[in-house]
Amino acid sequence: MKKIFINRRNFIKTSSFATIGLGFLGNPKLTFGRNWNESKGKKVGIIGLDTSHSIAFTNVLNNNRGNSQYLGYHVVAAYPYGSRDIPSSMDRIPGYTQEIKSMGVEIVDFIAALLEKVDVVLLETNDGKLHLEQAMEVFKAGKRMFIDKPITASLKDAHKIFAASEQFGIPVFSSSSLRYVKGIDEIDKSTVVGADTFSPATLEPSHPDLYWYGIHGVETLFTVMGTGCESVVRIISKDTDIVVGTWKDGRLGTFRGTRSGIHDYGGTVFTMKKNIVLGPYSGYEPLLREIVKYFDTGIIPVQPEETLEILAFMEAADESKKQGGKRIYLKEIFEKA
Repeated sequence: MKKIFINRRNFIKTSSFATIGLGFLGNPKLTFGRNWNESKGKKVGIIGLDTSHSIAFTNVLNNNRGNSQYLGYHVVAAYPYGSRDIPSSMDRIPGYTQEIKSMGVEIVDFIAALLEKVDVVLLETNDGKLHLEQAMEVFKAGKRMFIDKPITASLKDAHKIFAASEQFGIPVFSSSSLRYVKGIDEIDKSTVVGADTFSPATLEPSHPDLYWYGIHGVETLFTVMGTGCESVVRIISKDTDIVVGTWKDGRLGTFRGTRSGIHDYGGTVFTMKKNIVLGPYSGYEPLLREIVKYFDTGIIPVQPEETLEILAFMEAADESKKQGGKRIYLKEIFEKA
């Protein structure tokens, strides 16, 4: 099998990463995919039936087995038990379990049993606090996996996941489907001078504020702006958050998180040539097409440095909130993690 080499110079190119000395950054190149089955299996397993994503992803994959865009990947088994202490998520498990069973998907009682039946994994558990624990089982089994947003409930745990990715030689990525919102694909990102994005930002006490839902709009912001955010200021009211990020090159990017009014996603991207309106939401299909490409090749579409910076941006926003809107530097957040 041809090995896939991922050069990691881009992983540490920003000063935030270069100055904190990530302990797991050793070799200049990683050899990913060495545990991948030569037979290129297409059987997908799901961990976590506490989110509608599990049902939506299964619907798309299992109804498109003959569609070349999905490369034959289909869901065959699921482990239902995601969230343990979030009632709004836990209450969904019985209904979603029955729904996915009706699609011909086998339900298993343990993650270990799931891993014996599948080739790749969608880690969908709604509770990011469990992702590190569950991901470690998948890494040890030598399976590629996609981890749904948020990759974890803390920047510290996310570092551990990417360290495990290197240790086991298994590539991994995480993304919101809003990375592929309508309008994104027409942007020349080298011409972007700023952006404003928005999404709902409902709160869940067990997670940092924006991790739970605001991450959708934050991910859109980073998709167009790229990495290199230096500092964050947050303005908050009962129904709205506004987070202003300053990039190292002087560009400004803002995220508006809403808890009232219309439940919607989008934004405006300002470029040197024109302003581009993002939206409406494009559904799960664009993300799923990227996931199956990654399952097939081991090439990740979202680099670890970007995912980590997204988390640091959101944790900096929380720190700014605690300090009454003070400017918080992401370097400080990385150092704490």
